[in-house]
Amino acid sequence: MKRQLIAAVGVAAMVVGLAACGSDSKPAGGDGKSEAAPTSLTVWLTVDAQQNWPELVKSADDAITAKYPGIKINHEYYGWKDKNTKFDSVLATDSVPDVVEMGNTEMLPYMIKGALAPLDVSKFENSSAWLDGLKASAVYNGKTYGVPYYAGARVATWRKDIAADAGVAAAPTTYAELTAALDKIQAKQGDKFSAWYQPSRDWYTAMSFVTDAGGAIAKQDGDKWKASLSSPEAIKGLTAWKDALGKYMKGDLTKDDADRYIVYGLGQSGMIYGAGWEGGSAADPKFDKTGGKLKENLVSFVMPGPSGKNLSTFLGGSDLAVPVKSKAKTAAAEWINAFTNSKAQETLIKAGNLPNNKTQLAPLKADPKTAATATAAEISWFVPTAPGWLQVEKANVLQNALQDIAQGKKTVEAAAKDADTAIDGLINKA
Repeated sequence: MKRQLIAAVGVAAMVVGLAACGSDSKPAGGDGKSEAAPTSLTVWLTVDAQQNWPELVKSADDAITAKYPGIKINHEYYGWKDKNTKFDSVLATDSVPDVVEMGNTEMLPYMIKGALAPLDVSKFENSSAWLDGLKASAVYNGKTYGVPYYAGARVATWRKDIAADAGVAAAPTTYAELTAALDKIQAKQGDKFSAWYQPSRDWYTAMSFVTDAGGAIAKQDGDKWKASLSSPEAIKGLTAWKDALGKYMKGDLTKDDADRYIVYGLGQSGMIYGAGWEGGSAADPKFDKTGGKLKENLVSFVMPGPSGKNLSTFLGGSDLAVPVKSKAKTAAAEWINAFTNSKAQETLIKAGNLPNNKTQLAPLKADPKTAATATAAEISWFVPTAPGWLQVEKANVLQNALQDIAQGKKTVEAAAKDADTAIDGLINKA
């Protein structure tokens, strides 16, 4: 799931003075000899855990109380925006939680400013098999500051009734099959219908085309990052993305993806590519304006890429971290391990999530209910873990470039060049 990114300047103000102690701290989860036996542990999670898997929280608590008799474990549950506001307000104090849940896109500013303690990955079950996109979200300058909790992948979802009406009997497995099917759907439905509703400002999808072609938003060279959207590989990916929008997207070319599922529910598009939950949400009676057709006709499948492989996806999800000011780092790391180990992942899988590791992901590919999202999650990418990435985000550099391309205001090459210039001016600034 996509998280709202935190402004770098706000985080910087809250964690002044933390960077040095963060960089010098020993990894949490060690032998605990430098810490007294903890008397309490404070865990901050989002309301997802409280509402959907409270038994998992209790199981992790039980593991810690068994090792540390008499320890008091305190839980606080937050909505995403509330959590961030509260966390920022306590970072400059000694009243920090010992464990805090972070959206994977929220990790970077806290890692940069030294607000989180480095972790010893060997202490966490399945760390060698963590999903690539989640693992990347928790690593900065070679150190790991978070443990992947659970994941969500992006998939294609289309209406089998619309496809069948155009003479398409099965979901595509290659990009050639996909475009052939969309061509038939577009011809059958006419110019006011989007065979594929794809908002132009949805940069997650556009960058998936870029990574599919072997490109990247930016690449690291030593201790610096360099924008690379003008590379031949990135241009190839952007061109494939532009061609798809030009042929199949007949909606508003200034839109982002925030209300994609609502638009899909209106019934004027055959396919979307987005988070796994979006199709189901569109079929909710609150949003389905098709007379109930969506519920019976939606089919999700792995999005094929022009490269011949499955399209590389941006994984949503959460990480768990230990604030550098925690006085119970070892116990905090142990709680996280108990909350994210293989047994815990089974609970999360039953609740409809993807596990944090490839080992437990593998069997889900054989289950028709989870095959699409599980297979999609295998090939994933993450944003550049660069000091100024949030400034790039805040400036809407990618979104504006993509909108210019989609509306024909700039060629792919010109928009990519301008985006590179803007990114280079921001990406290395803390």
